[in-house]
Amino acid sequence: MKNKMQSRLDKCLKQIRKRTDFVPKIALVLGSGLGRFAESVNIEATISYNELDGSPVSTVEGHTGRFVLGYIDDIPLIIMQGRVHYYEGYTMEDVVLPIRLMRLMGAEVLFVTNASGGINENFAAGDFMLIDDHISLFIPSPLIGQNLDKLGTRFPDMTQAYDAELKKAILDAATQLNQDIKRGVYVQLTGPAYETPAEIRALRALGADAVGMSTVCEVIAARHCGMRVCGISCVSNAAAGLSADLLSHEDVQKAMSLAGERIQSLLNQSIKNIWEIIN
Repeated sequence: MKNKMQSRLDKCLKQIRKRTDFVPKIALVLGSGLGRFAESVNIEATISYNELDGSPVSTVEGHTGRFVLGYIDDIPLIIMQGRVHYYEGYTMEDVVLPIRLMRLMGAEVLFVTNASGGINENFAAGDFMLIDDHISLFIPSPLIGQNLDKLGTRFPDMTQAYDAELKKAILDAATQLNQDIKRGVYVQLTGPAYETPAEIRALRALGADAVGMSTVCEVIAARHCGMRVCGISCVSNAAAGLSADLLSHEDVQKAMSLAGERIQSLLNQSIKNIWEIIN
């Protein structure tokens, strides 16, 4: 009997292939406030999530909700201009469906980005953090349920969730652009409420440097299906209790907008460096 998720993926892929035969090699997920990067590529096609029967749809302000297929130089990309989140009421299978779909389209690398709250007291709003590792204790695994044998093994290893070569490509890009970049561990909570100061203290004790409401589940799904993964977290604010300011989504979007040019340059150069590794 065919897995229901596999049937959904096959259906979505068939719908995409009716529109385009484009084969991406790098998949990029754009987090809150970073959607403008998608406008900088040489666009071949765009497909809104709501055009695919069976696909989840973004409902959060600042997440356009579409796939953008195109090129940076000669590098074939598929970009998620906005993601879907667990807190929107979707199942984890729904949340990671686009990741699996991009893999089936041909993507070999997943490059994740997000906006986060800085737990590490050495981080400031506007800093970029290379994601060295993650903590997934506070969200359901997207792999729970019947395994998709066509995609990957029942028990995937997560020792090297973030690829060492690709991490170096990002660090090299920062050096090439004379940009500072931090390194650290990212933790995903469910949201949509921001964390309490006590929760932030607990997360720091566990070894987390930044916290957000996305990304980790996507990385797990990507590694399950054999993708190489790397990521940048954009620190939009100090986490709860580390400043006198209250937290709001509007402030997160504003902070990410101010980081726009720097992050676009870093993403662009990182993608070129990654291409040299995988091509």
